[in-house]
Amino acid sequence: MTSDDVTDAGPAAPVTGSVWRNRNFQRLWVGESLSQLGENLGTLAIPVIAVVMLRATAQEVGYLTAAQQLAFLVIGLPVGAWVDRMRKRRVMITADAVRAAALLTIPAAWLFGALHIWQLYAVAAIVGGATVFFDVTYQSIVPRLVVSDHVAPANSGLETSAQVARVGGPALSGALLAVVKAPLLLFATALGYLASMIAVATIRDDEPKREASDHTSLFTEIGEGLRFVFTHSLLTRITINTGATNLFEGLMTTLVPLFVLRELHLTPTVFGVIEGIGAAGGILGAVTTPWLMRRVGEGSLIVWSSLGSALGGIVFMLAAVLPAASIPFLIGGMFVFSFTVLNYNIAQVSFRQRLCPPRLLGRMNASIRFVVWGVTPIAAAVAGWLGGGFGVVPTMWLGVVLAALATIAVLVFSPLRTMKKLPHTLEAAEAS
Repeated sequence: MTSDDVTDAGPAAPVTGSVWRNRNFQRLWVGESLSQLGENLGTLAIPVIAVVMLRATAQEVGYLTAAQQLAFLVIGLPVGAWVDRMRKRRVMITADAVRAAALLTIPAAWLFGALHIWQLYAVAAIVGGATVFFDVTYQSIVPRLVVSDHVAPANSGLETSAQVARVGGPALSGALLAVVKAPLLLFATALGYLASMIAVATIRDDEPKREASDHTSLFTEIGEGLRFVFTHSLLTRITINTGATNLFEGLMTTLVPLFVLRELHLTPTVFGVIEGIGAAGGILGAVTTPWLMRRVGEGSLIVWSSLGSALGGIVFMLAAVLPAASIPFLIGGMFVFSFTVLNYNIAQVSFRQRLCPPRLLGRMNASIRFVVWGVTPIAAAVAGWLGGGFGVVPTMWLGVVLAALATIAVLVFSPLRTMKKLPHTLEAAEAS
């Protein structure tokens, strides 16, 4: 470990011992956990408002999902350059405040009888924009707060708590929907963001603000991030695979509320329970990923977990083939999908965080998210169009099959499949 590693980890990062002894990481973990709890308490609220209360069509559901993700495509690249110029803790605090304020307008409009699908689009777009800033910053601050050897355990801890929220949140949300109107659940989401804002504000980080004289043009700085991602073959393959699978899986996931609530005629309460139990796979996936990375291999786990998520999608869609057994298939498919997606995300995010120089972290994360999340509004719009024209179930099956073929084409025959240890340095990555 170099002296730069210690400096970049921040003043409170211990060089030895558990990542959980790092007070700054503890505060980040508390903030992110509270944010996830609030978000998942209201996770069903917006789709239920759209599908049940506003009687949204397949196209409108597609547009709503597209609005939530559009910011990754529109501002994803410049956000990385902006984040690298700013103090990351302040960016996260502001993003939480914006998300809370935007969401509170929905119950306010509902109470006055003025709620419309167009407001859902606007709020989704604003929350999505703030989320781009928060997520790019959040993934960039972890290597500042912990040392290199603690990056994977830190990501595992953060994802574990996120998955716990994804298990309990939807289930509790579904139960609350039986007695509380959907717009009121968004109060819980807003409170979660406000609690996260307070916790993040307590982080003590000595990150200096970049001087204006150190800034080059925005286009030059964006180009640096893109070149970093697309000049390292392993990182390029991972980015292309993630973008392709997100694009095709988006054809399925966009239409899940319509599939469950209209095609299978299940209630919002049952929908919440299914999502909660299925998401338990993510808890197991997050907890076991560090062990699987050692046993299976870091590169190998990325390949096999990507194939596993496609398998989860297939099991999920068997509910359309055997509607009488739909609930076990929905839960089983979501469980496998959640487990393998967490394996994949922790392994590949930890790899790229270790590999990237600190000054490029924001731009690297933004460049990758521009590709892997920028495709999701496209997928959502296409899913809405195909779902309305050719049917919800055929569109979802198409997405599942194409996602599996993408992983086979990009990863299965790549060097990652047999790599037990991924490189920690740029020099090692270039030699791979």
